[in-house]
Amino acid sequence: MGLIKRFACLLALCLAVSPAPASEVVPEVVFTEVRYAGDDGGPAVGPTQYRNPVIAGFYPDPSAIRVGDDFYLVTSTFGYFPGLPVFHSRDLVSWRQLGNAIDRPGQIDYGRDEVTRGLFAASISHHDGTFYIANTCFYCDGGNFIVTAKDPAGPWSDPVWLGFEGIDPSLFFDDDGRAWMVNNGIPQVPMRYDGHRAIWLQQFDAAAKKMVGPRAVLVDGGANPASKPEHVEGPHLFKRDGWYYLTAAEGGTGEQHAQMVWRSRRVTGPYAPSPGNPVLTQRDLDPARTAPITSTGHAQFVELQDGSWWAVFLATRPYRGNQYNLGRETFLLPVTWRDGWPVVLPRGEPVPAVRERPALPRDPQPLATSGPLQWRERFTTDTLPPQWMTIHPPQRAWFRTGAGGLRLTPSATPLGVHGGDGQPTYLAHRLQHHQATLTATLAPFRPAAGELAGLALLQNESHHYVVGVEGSDSGPVVVLYRRAGQQDDVRGQRLARVELPAFDRPVSLRFQLDGPRLDVFYATQPEQWLPLATGLDASLLSVDVAGGFIGNTFGPYAVRP
Repeated sequence: MGLIKRFACLLALCLAVSPAPASEVVPEVVFTEVRYAGDDGGPAVGPTQYRNPVIAGFYPDPSAIRVGDDFYLVTSTFGYFPGLPVFHSRDLVSWRQLGNAIDRPGQIDYGRDEVTRGLFAASISHHDGTFYIANTCFYCDGGNFIVTAKDPAGPWSDPVWLGFEGIDPSLFFDDDGRAWMVNNGIPQVPMRYDGHRAIWLQQFDAAAKKMVGPRAVLVDGGANPASKPEHVEGPHLFKRDGWYYLTAAEGGTGEQHAQMVWRSRRVTGPYAPSPGNPVLTQRDLDPARTAPITSTGHAQFVELQDGSWWAVFLATRPYRGNQYNLGRETFLLPVTWRDGWPVVLPRGEPVPAVRERPALPRDPQPLATSGPLQWRERFTTDTLPPQWMTIHPPQRAWFRTGAGGLRLTPSATPLGVHGGDGQPTYLAHRLQHHQATLTATLAPFRPAAGELAGLALLQNESHHYVVGVEGSDSGPVVVLYRRAGQQDDVRGQRLARVELPAFDRPVSLRFQLDGPRLDVFYATQPEQWLPLATGLDASLLSVDVAGGFIGNTFGPYAVRP
């Protein structure tokens, strides 16, 4: 069975949760299409070059490996489902999503917590024909786990819970076949300052799928403990020329983020820090520079068959100050070796937006993940493409695709609510550009009083915009809601309201983004756009304002009180 057909079958299976009883069936809302167009400009890309980021938008904490001539990559998803997207490439530049490692609602119970919790930084590894993904489910009962697969497109196993404290587990297989797990955790000694963390090591029995032997600290605090480095995390181990190299990031998820390296002749240490640390950071650069790329870190190094090395890592692209709506994205740079130590970028050198490609045959992919993008989704196939997500795994069937488009059964739970048994009826796609146009078209429908269906643009439960068609005593109206903090009503503050002439025609809804500016439009005739609100503040959807560390998503949304 081919990869695409097999994934379609798996996704259909994962979404085949029990429908509501006939007595509870409520009318559906139909979306006939969603369109996207984004282009952030930037320098031209020559035939031998590539553009950073290589995977644009909310794809943080990348972990990548090479298996023969193939590369595989996984990123974080936090509270979204399906979780942990798995990508494939032959050239490290062009990536295609094969599926998601967590794609069955019963695999993991995320709970009903905030969307910033859930599946944290994952790492992918391979040994003896089996792929492993190690991950942390934050605020889940089990904590750290692994899932395995013979085919990276899936199916992936149910989680095996490992029972150790901390986050960011990464699995390393040594030349002798022994496996070792490194992760971030609480230090052995009392915490000396806020953000004091350690990197731990413990052996993993791959046959029994369990941790064995003692746990030991490899790094206490960071590369220079006297400087009180915060949140050393995202560790990975690899081996080169008889040396064991440990990499980890410091400085949190913001502009102080930096990548550090240590090495040892023994996997169990002791590990000495590189004299060139940090081997990647942008924290020393002028914050007023043009088109900055910031917050670099959480890197993993990959060796090519020709002996050259490259690093995937996360970074951000602010449009103003430290404001960005895309979240942390996946970048790629070559690694230079100097006196036995790796360097991604010399101190003070900015991350280039365009670089020469790796010396690999170009891998054409059907769907670009960076640069100018345009696409249209009409939802006519039996299953959703793997890029679409819900907030938390669905516990019942509230959407379906096929002839006619996307059909949603509205929930009573609005986007501003988390906790309890409810789940918003929201189908999400990652925003990938600061300059973007997002469009959704609703088929004719008759909303009940207070019922709302439309297009959402979401940072988190307390910061989002919704434009849609709402039922009122006078008939259908186009409305715009904004939630700008916990102090707002869970549905948000209504910013605009325009009456519609009739129920019997499609309505198209549009968000147009230009960095911190947001304009909103609607149309009842094809491409005859009318302004609903202009000059709105999109920066309230940035991490700088909304908090947290995830990126924006958008998509069809429906709520029925």
